[in-house]
Amino acid sequence: MDFAGPIDPLTGTAAARFGLYVHFPYCLSKCPYCDFAVAVVRQVPEERYARAVLAELDTRLAAEPSLRGRTLESIFLGGGTPSLWHPRWVALVLEGVAARLKVAPGAEISLEGNPSVADAERFAGYRAAGVNRVSLGVQSFEDSLLKALGREHTGPEAVAAYETARRAGFDVVSMDFIYGVHGQTRAQAESDARRAAALGPEHLSTYALTVDRESLAVATPLSRQLDKGEVVLPQDEEVVEMTKAIRDAYGEHGLLRYEISNHARPGYGSRHNALYWTGGEYLALGVGATGMLLTSAPGERPSGYRYVNLRGSDAYMRAAEEGTLPESSREELSPLELFEERLAMGLRLRSGVDWEAVCSRYGQDPEPRRKEIARLVQHGLARLDGPRLVLTEAGADVHSAISARLL
Repeated sequence: MDFAGPIDPLTGTAAARFGLYVHFPYCLSKCPYCDFAVAVVRQVPEERYARAVLAELDTRLAAEPSLRGRTLESIFLGGGTPSLWHPRWVALVLEGVAARLKVAPGAEISLEGNPSVADAERFAGYRAAGVNRVSLGVQSFEDSLLKALGREHTGPEAVAAYETARRAGFDVVSMDFIYGVHGQTRAQAESDARRAAALGPEHLSTYALTVDRESLAVATPLSRQLDKGEVVLPQDEEVVEMTKAIRDAYGEHGLLRYEISNHARPGYGSRHNALYWTGGEYLALGVGATGMLLTSAPGERPSGYRYVNLRGSDAYMRAAEEGTLPESSREELSPLELFEERLAMGLRLRSGVDWEAVCSRYGQDPEPRRKEIARLVQHGLARLDGPRLVLTEAGADVHSAISARLL
């Protein structure tokens, strides 16, 4: 199934322009590296939470009636552990969304699944509910690394979850992995990559472990352990070597690096995730969810706002049930702030980004950046592909530093 998606002209990437993210915050346990809004509970309030999500959507549509005329091109159910949500409540949410908003034919509808709670009946139920893409949080096949990451499944269970998704009728399966883990070797990172690619997924997301306080929403147990010197991560040079080994292993199986941390078979890049990388708009519902909408009229310099929902599940559900927006914060976004995001995120894509067109759209002068771009090209960190600035493999490895210099 090759999901239909419009092409973003500034990057040439197929990406949803308007999407919906639904956050399911409940987990069996919290991983020590996780900074997401999650709650570990004995009993998940599945029905109440589903109805609260739809209540929030009603409140948002009442506040922004123009959204009713928009067409959703992607829906992503993330978490937390959405595969703890019974298929009937997932169906209730998806049906409720479709009753309130237009959903494009062939829209990409994804759900994150935990290998330890994957079973054929539940996965078949998600497929019947309208989910057409599943993303499995494997992280590693090595049991020692899974233990270090606080994961409860085993390597064989991860493989079984993949096979279960296939039997349930999912033609598109993605898997997530983490590397740069304390105690991990380059050989283990490469082994994970080769085992993952050999299974035949359409998509693989592979992220370097993040424990930097500036990159986290909140401190995590692992970041605190690192501060105390209780754990030691691999050196940067080792992580770069892991990145190269993973990229080569995926490439040998036809999974091409289309974004810094994402590989896919041609035509199977995530349309929803590409929305974030190409400046698309997205509604977000649920505990701790973050959404971004534009407020500028066509032809005006882009401006908008970003909102973040309450991180406590009880407080969130009470607010949603009372008909108030369950937000913890809202930030106005100026053309300059949107420009910075558009350029930095566009450079994550291996197709590159039309940097002068980005400057023009957001009212920024390209001239001060020409010398820096020439230096990047001279030193082999970037190349110009027509109007697009494209980071080389070496440049992609230092994306953050390059973005900072250009901004």
